[in-house]
Order: sequence, then structure tokens, then C-alpha cells
Amino acid sequence: MAKATKKQALGRGLSALLKDPENDIQSVSDKNADKVIGNVVELEIDSIEVNPFQPRSNFNDEALQELASSIRELGIIQPITVRKLDFNKFQLVSGERRYRASKLVGLETIPAYIRIANDQESLEMALVENIQRQDLDPIEIALSYQRLIDEIQLTQEKMSDRVGKKRSTITNYLRLLKLDPIIQTGMRDGFLSMGHGRALVNIEKKKNQLGIYERILTEKLSVRETEQLVKELRDDKKGKSTSLAKNSSKELPGYISKHIDSIKNHLAVKVDVSSSASGKGKIVIPFHSKEEFQRLKKILSGE
Repeated sequence: MAKATKKQALGRGLSALLKDPENDIQSVSDKNADKVIGNVVELEIDSIEVNPFQPRSNFNDEALQELASSIRELGIIQPITVRKLDFNKFQLVSGERRYRASKLVGLETIPAYIRIANDQESLEMALVENIQRQDLDPIEIALSYQRLIDEIQLTQEKMSDRVGKKRSTITNYLRLLKLDPIIQTGMRDGFLSMGHGRALVNIEKKKNQLGIYERILTEKLSVRETEQLVKELRDDKKGKSTSLAKNSSKELPGYISKHIDSIKNHLAVKVDVSSSASGKGKIVIPFHSKEEFQRLKKILSGE
């Protein structure tokens, strides 16, 4: 207990050093920089601002309350990391959940590692640390990777080394950004998994993506079922294009073939259409479950 008290006292001593205008440390070469940079310092929470480069945008209120309760009982176990902005002004690099929870508890100070970093370095540190250590949703991770590419100019190979992930893993996350924004939001809200997203991204048309997305939600489709549905849709399109290339005018009249895709896209299922020389025909709409039948019924009846 004596060691903990001594460490805390040291942190408070460094805090006083930072409040001295004569010791306004701006670089690692400044006087007393070695005593502060890289050390744990007790900082006033009001002197810290949130990081605009923070990749996390969703904070679960219940989880935040649980963390606040833990901090109330045990204190801050792991210090946050900040960078120095100006005299007695700091900005979060990592640890926003701990920072927010500490404010909920009403703490006036918080232990923090102090870094000297420019905007680009701060962005890279925030993105890399959050990717490695926080439970970001798949879209947040994908956006973080994209920002490292766009704003830090990291190649996927360099990013792989920096974050300790395989290049193929990074590629799979980045491909999720090709999904329709509605589906991306669904992933962020936990309505479907990354596995579902990886299956849907193989569909080029956003309209078709949304059709299957709706089925995932209404029928509670597993990843494997979604993959099979995507495969059927793609196989159907390949078969249709081959058939039309051979005898498009012989099999179906133009007024039918022209609108088949719109019917399929609207219903998000494979639709079989046949027509006789007399102009009579039929449309076959398959379904694989009670839930799918009810979904189709609502679409067809306009409910």
C-alpha cells in the first residue's frame, strides 16, 4: 500500500510541475521533459479534451455505467494516454471509456501517460491502439483502417506490421465499406455479424444487398444460410445471362424478360417465369420457411 501511495504522490508532484509556467514542456528536449514524458501524471480531468481522431463513435451506456462502478470501487487501474497541446492543456490519445466513466463518477483528476505528438502521430496512435485494444464493431475497425490508408498513407503491408494483423484480414474489413450504408449501420448496431457482411459484399447491386439484408433480419438467417442465398442469387444471374445470350427472344417475350430482374429485386428471391406462344404463362415464387412466406405475403399484399 505504501508503494501505491508513493507512486500517486509522485504523479501529483509531476502534476504540479506541469502547472508551473516556467516548465511549459513542448518537446522532448525541453527542461524536465524526461521527468514528465512517458510517466504517469495525475491530471485534472477539466484540462483534458476528447480526441477528434477517436475511431470509436458508439459507447454502450450500460457498459459505461459498469466501468464507472468499477472505478468508484477500485479506482483507475490502467492510466489513459494523452498528448500535450498547450500549457496545462491535454488531448486524449486513448482511454476515452475510462475518461468518460471517471467523469460519471465525479473524479477531479485521472492518472495519465503524457506524450508529445503532432496531429498525424496522434491520429495514428489513436487508430492503432484502438484497433488493437478496444472492442470496436467491424465497421469502426474498417473505417479506422481506411483512415490509416487515407490520412497516414500507410499501405496494407505496412498497416499489417503496425497493427499485427494479416493483410487478408485487413482486406476483409475494408471490403465491408462497399456495403450499403443501411447494412453498415445494421452491423454497427449488432443486427448482423461480420460473417453476414462478408457474404453480402459479394453482391454488387446495393438493391440486392438490401433485399437479402431484410431477409436476414426477418428470417434470422445464419451466416451459412446467407452465404447459400448469395450463391443462389449469383448462380441464378449467371444462368440467366447464359440463357439470354443463347436464345433470349425465343424463350420469353420482351415485355417479360425486361421486368424479371425488377421482380426478383423487389422480392429478394429467385423467381421462375414461363410463357407459352399464346401469351399465357406463370410466375413461380419459392419460399423456404414460414417466416419467408409471411415476408412475401406482406410485399405482395402491400401490407
